[in-house]
Amino acid sequence: MASTNGFQIRSTGISVRVRLTPKGGRDAVDGWETDSGGASHLKARVRAAPESGKANAALIDLMADVLGVSRSSVAITGGEKARLKTVVITGDTSALATKLENLGAAT
Repeated sequence: MASTNGFQIRSTGISVRVRLTPKGGRDAVDGWETDSGGASHLKARVRAAPESGKANAALIDLMADVLGVSRSSVAITGGEKARLKTVVITGDTSALATKLENLGAAT
C-alpha cells in the first residue's frame, strides 16, 4: 500500500484523510492542509449539520461529485463522529490519485 500527500493507494481504491467542517456555508473541497504533526489531510466543508449522519452523507455526495465516481464508491470507514475522517474511494487508483493531487497544495 503506497502513501502520498494525505492518501493511501490500496488494491481497489484510495483511502484519504478528510477534515470536515459541517455547517460550513457551502459544499466544497478547500484543498490540502498539513497538521502540526506533518500529516496531510483534505479540507472539506458541507452545509449540512452534524446530526443524524447528515454531514457524513453530504461529505459522501461531495467526494463522489468532486472525484467523478458514484456515491456507492465512497465510504467513511473511520471517524464517523469526529471532524477528521477516513474516506475510502473505490475505483481506478491512478485516476483517483491524479484527481486528489490536483485538489490543491498542502498549506
